[in-house]
Parts: sequence; C-alpha cells; structure tokens
Amino acid sequence: MHTYNIAVIAGDGIGPEVLAEGVKVLKEVAALDGTFQFSFTHFPWSSAYYLKTGKMMPDDGIDQLRPFDAIFLGAVGSPDVPNSVTSRDLLIRIRHDFDQYINLRPVKLLKGAPCPLAGVKREDIDMTFVRENSEGE
Repeated sequence: MHTYNIAVIAGDGIGPEVLAEGVKVLKEVAALDGTFQFSFTHFPWSSAYYLKTGKMMPDDGIDQLRPFDAIFLGAVGSPDVPNSVTSRDLLIRIRHDFDQYINLRPVKLLKGAPCPLAGVKREDIDMTFVRENSEGE
C-alpha cells in the first residue's frame, strides 16, 4: 500500500477547523479505496506563529516541506498581521520556491464512493481542473 506524506499547515481563523475535517475526509477516502493511505505532519505556521517568532515559517521551512508529497494548506491571515507578510512570507514563498505555477485538481470517483449521477460508472469520472497559481496570493 502506498503512503502519501502530507504536510499540514492549518493557518489561521477557520483554517485549523476546516483542515481538521479535511484530514478526516482524506482518511476516509483512503479507507474506502484501500490502495493508499496518508501520513500527516502538522506545522504550526500561522499568524500566531509570526507574532510569537517574527517569521511566518522558519528559515529552513521550505527544506522542511521538500520531502512531502503535498502540502495541505488552510486559510492564512489575521487582522494582527499585515496581509503582505502572510502572503509574501508563506503563501508566495511556497509557490515561488516550489515553482507552483499551476494548481492541478484531478477529479476521479474513488472505489467505494457513491456517484450522484445516474448510469455513470467509476471509470467515467476522470477530469482535471487547472487553475493559474502565479498571481499574488
């Protein structure tokens, strides 16, 4: 069984709550499919982290993220920290250093997941949404 290693940066505001539920969903998807699993490593990088340390992430933050298969990133931003800091020092830094010029979102119907469309088989669902990812935040 393949294990996907996921870095989790929950962020601020509703980010931690949303990502906690997202992790539950990913675990359930993996259990339904049965051919893969996830390993999650949580990073505390957020506006609260910035207020405590003066940085959105440590100097070696990109190197810490490099070994992961993906980064699960929540909402980032707080009235206590300028938006230019949260976007430049975390979001844009990650996008720039990993050369993330597009956001690919593949859509497949996984084994065990019900399809709300009548008469559609699992193999019929295979789409990819492409979103430009080099604009500001």
